[in-house]
Amino acid sequence: MPVQRVAKVLAPITLVALLGLSPAALAVEDKRELFNFVRPLDAVQITTRDAALPSVTAESTPAGEVLRRATFNPAERPSLRLAPQHGSWDWSSLSAVSLRVQNAMDWALTLDVAIESVDGKRLTTQIALPAGPAQTLLIPLGATSPRAQGMRAGVPMPWRRDGRLLLLAETVNGELDRSRVASVTLSMPRPQAAQHLLLGRFDVRGSGDLEQAYLAIVDPYGQFSRRDWPGKIDRDEQLRQAAAEEQQLLRGWLADRPRQDSYGGWSGGPGFAATGFFRTEKRAGRWFLITPEGNPFYSLGVNTVTGSQSQTYIEGREAMFAGLPATGEPLAAFYGSGDSQADTGASRGRAFASGRWYDFYSANLQRSYGAQEPRAWRALAQDRLQAWGFNTLGNWSDSAFAEDRRMPYSIPLSIRGDYATISTGVDWWGGMPDPFDPRFAMAAERAIAIAARDHRDDPWLVGYFADNELAWAGRAEDPQARYALAYATLRLSTDVPAKRAFLKQLRDQYRNQDGLSQAWGITLDAWELMEDPGFEAPPISAAYPAIERDMQRFLRLFADSYFKTIADSLKWHAPNHLLLGGRFANSIPEAVAACAAFCDVLSFNFYTREPQHGYDFTALRALDKPLMITEFHFGSRDRGPFWGGVSEVGKEEERGPAYAHFLARALEEPQIVGVHWFQYLDQPVTGRLLDGENGHLGLVAITDRPWEGFVRAVRTANLAVAARLLDAAAQEAQPDTADVAPGAGAPDAPAESGKP
Repeated sequence: MPVQRVAKVLAPITLVALLGLSPAALAVEDKRELFNFVRPLDAVQITTRDAALPSVTAESTPAGEVLRRATFNPAERPSLRLAPQHGSWDWSSLSAVSLRVQNAMDWALTLDVAIESVDGKRLTTQIALPAGPAQTLLIPLGATSPRAQGMRAGVPMPWRRDGRLLLLAETVNGELDRSRVASVTLSMPRPQAAQHLLLGRFDVRGSGDLEQAYLAIVDPYGQFSRRDWPGKIDRDEQLRQAAAEEQQLLRGWLADRPRQDSYGGWSGGPGFAATGFFRTEKRAGRWFLITPEGNPFYSLGVNTVTGSQSQTYIEGREAMFAGLPATGEPLAAFYGSGDSQADTGASRGRAFASGRWYDFYSANLQRSYGAQEPRAWRALAQDRLQAWGFNTLGNWSDSAFAEDRRMPYSIPLSIRGDYATISTGVDWWGGMPDPFDPRFAMAAERAIAIAARDHRDDPWLVGYFADNELAWAGRAEDPQARYALAYATLRLSTDVPAKRAFLKQLRDQYRNQDGLSQAWGITLDAWELMEDPGFEAPPISAAYPAIERDMQRFLRLFADSYFKTIADSLKWHAPNHLLLGGRFANSIPEAVAACAAFCDVLSFNFYTREPQHGYDFTALRALDKPLMITEFHFGSRDRGPFWGGVSEVGKEEERGPAYAHFLARALEEPQIVGVHWFQYLDQPVTGRLLDGENGHLGLVAITDRPWEGFVRAVRTANLAVAARLLDAAAQEAQPDTADVAPGAGAPDAPAESGKP
């Protein structure tokens, strides 16, 4: 049986079940009007707080619909509560609350909705209510979220069905006894001036609209089916024609590049010493990456340049996809299966994390180019990147690029093992590795030996990243989060090596429980009490500054142990290559300082408008270390994928200027030696296998078509870097090479060299 036919039978049950509804609700298509603001009856009791229904009569909208005005006045939380006149509502067989509503303002409003049952259980949701015509707000009667649909962000709302504009609440939290519903409350958080809604029917209904919300949202090319945009594909001929036209454009762009050496360094300016490998050097106040041939190199990179991470799970949600190939058809070759379930923050609460998947990107490559060898795909990707002004293959790119010896690359050290880990509460990718555990050193040695085995003498390899986005801490403004790693360590048992290391540090500092009690302002009757699991250290206190000092000392010891373990092993296995830092997302000063002490380069993932918003650069300058920004991006929601990324702009046309601004601000910092864009391809509309991310972040669409306006803006910004960097190198090198007139003072400080 064709896959799509099976989907039409199975998927509605799955979708409604994920919305927190029982299968029994499937057959229910009735709609029960509980209240109509235009023709109010006594069946519903309305209570207002800092809100009002200012007129007893309704008013006509520009579209000719009759609705009644509700005003939410400036207050902490003005609200309008609807409840039955007697008893409670029994909605056991129903699926959603529905409210006809129109935002009467010229801007979007935030509307909070709470549904409460007699036993005090509550469902809550927050709606971004756009300005515009009336729409029907749908709130599922059960907890749900886009993650329950297998993706980071849900279908754009509102959507039109049978001529009706529907707005589904995509995230609903809590629980509810649907057999005894006590109230529905509409409220607004802290309006600064009176805000107005126009309200109509309030009812509950069956599952029909909910089933349709995610039905056939992906077309045969892997694109979002409900919207159009420039460059959207609707037939195979478009792909083939666009691919042919691109070749001519790339040839012209590749010929029109600044002079470069073999490794993408800029030639024609002042030279540096050539050592045969990438290295760093500081010349008169500015840090540079230097190519093996001795030319300045500003690493303009792209992450995840690979065709093997674009699959999306389809099993159990086949109805989301229109036109999946049937068994036996040529494009059915791009089905597969996998299991991405993991107990990490990135995967927790996500449905559809295993089973059968489909690879739309590979199918579109077949449509565009026919059967294609991996080497041909890599050649096109590198043609594009170099034509667009990039010179580096960033993290997680296809390892086979190393064979081509055409673009410099880096390698992530993915250290895995059975060593102890520590949870800081922000474990997006897992707990922190315990560097005091001998098994961590063994795992690091093994990972580094394997990673370096075939690359020890490769001049194209820039270096290695220690890890990626470790959970060093939570929010810096919250002391418990800032020092979460230290507090969490003390709660553990002494079976954990990090706990023993912390206790030894405290014992060396205070000798006994009396000294610690006095310093921390606590009563500790015996030192052994600290060894018990669950020991809770006192909160940071201005009255007892030793608490914070001791937390900082342990965190520095922890970070030193972590980075030293990796650095020592890398010096043995890969003495010619750089250690490029830890790709910090959540970080603490102790970890950053330790990274600067043991690594050749600091690396940060900054999802901010400009680098200076990502960290305190005054502190970074004091460390005097070269720095790479190893992830940044700007996404939007108007080209298919539903998520705008960590750093979102309003529309596609804003992505290019945002890129140019970020790069320009990065060039102003003499420590920054490169920036890497995340990522090469857009993510699948329904989420990637790893964690369901579904962002429009790419230089290239799922159809393998570059986003033309964006890549033109990126190319313009990238090509301007060479002249700027060569000018800086020439100006700063001049005092070291030119004659200095008598009395003019000494030349600038001599150059400082990083790893040779």
